[in-house]
Amino acid sequence: MTLLRSPQLLQTPRAALRHYASAAAPPTGRKPTRLGKTLSLEHFVQRARTLAFYRTICRGCGRIQNATARRETLGFARAEFERHRGVSDLAHIRYLLSTGKTEWDGMQRYIGSM
Repeated sequence: MTLLRSPQLLQTPRAALRHYASAAAPPTGRKPTRLGKTLSLEHFVQRARTLAFYRTICRGCGRIQNATARRETLGFARAEFERHRGVSDLAHIRYLLSTGKTEWDGMQRYIGSM
């Protein structure tokens, strides 16, 4: 390291830039990520299914005529998704999606009859 800092080696702009870039690099050799822990494939698939289900609920709530009821339904759905945001157990995620879809199917029948 002391050789890189000697003034003789840093006289060219390219050498100075290389020294600057290597000094700023993380010591582990891996780039730090803003996203946090990487998801497994199964977690990724369940996340995609959950987002698709949430979008289905949002689209379905658009058919509710009463603005207050629409707002309350969307708020309830969002609160439920937020409440279970930290769940990482795949079996629990599948259970939540299954029960949520069952509840939503019943709600859709009610919305359709309005």
